[in-house]
Amino acid sequence: MESNTHANDGEVLGAETADPTATEKDPQDWVTGDDPATGAQKSYLDTLAREAGETIPADGLTKAEASEHIERLQEERDS
Repeated sequence: MESNTHANDGEVLGAETADPTATEKDPQDWVTGDDPATGAQKSYLDTLAREAGETIPADGLTKAEASEHIERLQEERDS
């Protein structure tokens, strides 16, 4: 049986440091961006919004929209 842990066999996730050459896809360009937000997204967004003293309507919230709100609230919290 061959191992899946060869060093140069392709792209890997979870490296010790982020790859500065990697590109980040805009959530609006996601194939599933129009799908409803996941439970995990809603839960995390609820936590972030509460910390920020903000309310965000959950009805009709898409994965892309949830991701954008999460990113914005994380940036506000970390600044």
